Amino acid sequence: MASTRSPSRSRENNEFMKEQMLKQVALFASLPGNEVKYLAEILHYREFSAGTVFIQESEIADHFFILLEGQIEVIKALGTANQRVLGVDEAGSFIGEMGLINPGSRRTASVRARTPARLLEMTRADFEALLHRQPELAYKIVRVLSLRLEQHQNRTIRDLQDKNLQLTQAYERLKAAQAELIEKERMERELEVARGIQQSMVPRKLPLLPGFDFGARMVPARAVGGDFFDFIPLNESTLGIVIGDVSGKGVPAALFMALTSNLLRAEARRASSVSDALRHVHQQLLEINDAGMFVSLLYGVLNGPKREFRYARAGHELPLLYDARGELVGLPYTDGQPLGAMDRILLDEQTVVLPSGSTVLFYTDGVTDVLDAQGNPFGLERLRQALSAQRSAPAQALCDTILEMTAAYCAATPQYDDITLVAVRVE
Repeated sequence: MASTRSPSRSRENNEFMKEQMLKQVALFASLPGNEVKYLAEILHYREFSAGTVFIQESEIADHFFILLEGQIEVIKALGTANQRVLGVDEAGSFIGEMGLINPGSRRTASVRARTPARLLEMTRADFEALLHRQPELAYKIVRVLSLRLEQHQNRTIRDLQDKNLQLTQAYERLKAAQAELIEKERMERELEVARGIQQSMVPRKLPLLPGFDFGARMVPARAVGGDFFDFIPLNESTLGIVIGDVSGKGVPAALFMALTSNLLRAEARRASSVSDALRHVHQQLLEINDAGMFVSLLYGVLNGPKREFRYARAGHELPLLYDARGELVGLPYTDGQPLGAMDRILLDEQTVVLPSGSTVLFYTDGVTDVLDAQGNPFGLERLRQALSAQRSAPAQALCDTILEMTAAYCAATPQYDDITLVAVRVE
């Protein structure tokens, strides 16, 4: 026959287990054995599953708990935006004891089972009865509670220090964000000014010269650079053509571009040659250029009746010339240097006769430097292929098509430099 355990034997085992656990609690470690046995008889087991809140902040404190098994967490401002865990207690800890020595007080924090927890509960009546039986226990409790208060005070100070550090860090982040916002707004205003300057220098309409078709497009980058182009009517049969790219970005580049453009317009009408015009502009830029800026530039004069284009190149990209069959015409060239960079300047001056049906394309490096998602540049070869394929298109349509190609090529990446195109088609 299977043996059964009598209720009295189970009760004795439970009481014995309670006694052993109570002896490990600092508050009751010095009690005589009979008093520990008394406590084991009057205290009740409480079990809470993980996540159960068994003490609520601000409720009346009229009992306390002794943690036998598991973990509990002490939480301030539970369920609010300011919720924070003040500490985690293990087996052997006691919770809520302050309410027993301060009648009518309220809980200063909530307590939640972090894991399944097993506890013993003592009411105020149980506590007062124990003090009546063991008056010397009051001194022991005061000593233990003093230590607990000191620990609580240290924990509170650390918590305040942590909060103060968080506030300081948040304040510093706020200051940095505000400074960044102010700088961003300043840069946005500067970019708007630069765009305004750049757009004000763009010719409002394309020129008219018998036997020629003209096209031009300029797309500023997000951080405006110093690209520009211009058409300068010199007389009824000749036209000045300018394309340039100033070093730098923003307002300084835009102002330097505007200055260069105005100086060149003045010199173009009085200089004896295209090279002389650029040398005079270069000299004036050197005299007033304290920022170390420079400009690559091509300036040429198109003679309509002769179909002759005489130009000087100051460190700028070589133009592309394609004949009516779509074949690239090689242009002679020598070294050239940007304006405003060095005291002595080298210029590449050339003269070319434009065949009937041919197309000339002037461009800035923003066209060939456009990058795709893998960081590969659009490159000169793609530009040449586009020009050859569009050799019969009107000059403006050619510029529009090339811009569409570059926009599609860099669709996944930002445009970092201005893109400028000027096309001349000989009819």
